[in-house]
Amino acid sequence: MSFKNKYLIAIVGPTAIGKTSLSIKLAQHFKTEILSADSRQFYKEMQIGTAAPTLDELSQAKHHFVHHKSIKDNYNVGAFEKEAIATLNTLFKNHEVVIMVGGSGLYVDAVTKGLDYFPEVDKSIRQRLNKELVDNGLEALQLQLKTLDITSYNTIAIDNPQRVIRALEICIGSNKPYSSFLNKNKNKRNFKTVTIGLTADRDIIYNRINKRVDIMMAKGQLEEVKTLIEQQHLNALNTVGYKELFNYLNKQWTLDFAIEEIKKNSRRFAKRQLTWFKRNKDTLWFDYNTNIETIKKTIALELKKHETN
Repeated sequence: MSFKNKYLIAIVGPTAIGKTSLSIKLAQHFKTEILSADSRQFYKEMQIGTAAPTLDELSQAKHHFVHHKSIKDNYNVGAFEKEAIATLNTLFKNHEVVIMVGGSGLYVDAVTKGLDYFPEVDKSIRQRLNKELVDNGLEALQLQLKTLDITSYNTIAIDNPQRVIRALEICIGSNKPYSSFLNKNKNKRNFKTVTIGLTADRDIIYNRINKRVDIMMAKGQLEEVKTLIEQQHLNALNTVGYKELFNYLNKQWTLDFAIEEIKKNSRRFAKRQLTWFKRNKDTLWFDYNTNIETIKKTIALELKKHETN
């Protein structure tokens, strides 16, 4: 099925920059629906710490892929790609434009560009890397990746053990950098994509992140994490805002130190997000304070340009 005159507007940018608010305004403008490409917001048990849309925000536009999975589910980017494309195929029957929003670069790219294909590697490599993780910690694996593939080290979610191990097993098993397999032989999409990026000066981004963490704590982030303590071993919970508070609850850190670590790790995450998203030279970047009418006009011009191509 071809949707060559249908458009996906993808909204990207660092955490806490205002993507959710913009996505809702654009969804209302185009009378359409929103796909979330934020891998942390998929899980219904993780609401406060992932800055998921509030009930009020969810009521302002129909959302897909928000709190549709449990942390106990085995869900990955491959499954998301299939479900997101199927959802788009349905939505494009009734909408000229669909909005997608998220800060997970790999998940955004899976929808807009298709997934990369990697060679099969010996399963024993992953087993050995998992043992190294237990024996020597994540930092040792990060240093290995830095040596074998500095590009991946600088762009993947380096604090996520599964992402680090995945990149390393490809490097080791193929004798080629993980990054060398990216952006090759991908599936062609049957719709057109316009990507909107939100950004700001680094100090502004960092201040917004720090304030958001304080707001999350005031909203009950610690209480949310307490309810998940028995599941802290699950991969979905090995993420910023949760792992730090688990360390506090396990009496390894003070609460003040854990909160500062959340802020620091969130700032690092934002830096990696921008590195990832800046690779797309077609992204239309706006300051986070840009008037919505200006963004709408730019999108209208972009859609018109695509129609003539």
